[in-house]
Amino acid sequence: MIDETFHLPLYADLAAVGVGSLQGALFAAGFKRIDLLGVAIIGIFSGIGGGFLRDVFLGSTPAAFSDNWYLIVATGAAFIGMLLQRLLERVDPVITVLDAISIGMFGAIGTTKALALGLPVIPALFIGTVSAVGGGVLRDLMLNIPIALMHVGSLYAVASLAGVAVLTGLLAVGVAVIPAGIVCVVVTALVRLLAVRFGWSLPEQRALSRIRLRRQRQVEQVIEEALHTGTITLPITLPDPKTPDSDTPYPESPR
Repeated sequence: MIDETFHLPLYADLAAVGVGSLQGALFAAGFKRIDLLGVAIIGIFSGIGGGFLRDVFLGSTPAAFSDNWYLIVATGAAFIGMLLQRLLERVDPVITVLDAISIGMFGAIGTTKALALGLPVIPALFIGTVSAVGGGVLRDLMLNIPIALMHVGSLYAVASLAGVAVLTGLLAVGVAVIPAGIVCVVVTALVRLLAVRFGWSLPEQRALSRIRLRRQRQVEQVIEEALHTGTITLPITLPDPKTPDSDTPYPESPR
């Protein structure tokens, strides 16, 4: 579809990595029995994890290993998040906004890089989404906790998928990569921030089960009311298949 990637200036890419590492360290610092090195490592993987998984899937050298600044920024941001936990928690809305922008950047970079390497649209959308949410997944795995992406209340993947879907649609109609990538970042950030503001989430699996149970009870209630009114009479008499009126008698039981 395209022959170029949505490139960001190095400082913008490093900023996205820094925000991811900062949030990862802030999250890990709230857990007991994790030492300073553990918090720092979790923060680093939160920042570079999405890009790392993206490049591994695409079979290319991870960007974090192609320039010294990625690991330097990720490490510095992780230590800042760890040491200034209480101070940074006061400006959590600002960090949430920066995080929403960063996942949009990672999604745009991942999707366009996949398309530039010749991947079809659907795998490219998958790669873009993995780029956006991979850091959080690695963070939860390292903390040995349920992956937030899989639970109610997280619209990271949905926000990223919405952004990269708009991106591929714009590229398909001939929009240049840079404007399409900017729109992707804006859409992803808006969906994520609106989800945080209004508490949007996908329905819980058990909620779907309750819907089915409620419908079953409604059907049972209708049948019960029909029986009381005489609309339906049970048991219903069925013709005996062994009588002459039946066309297909029951086969004999095997011996």
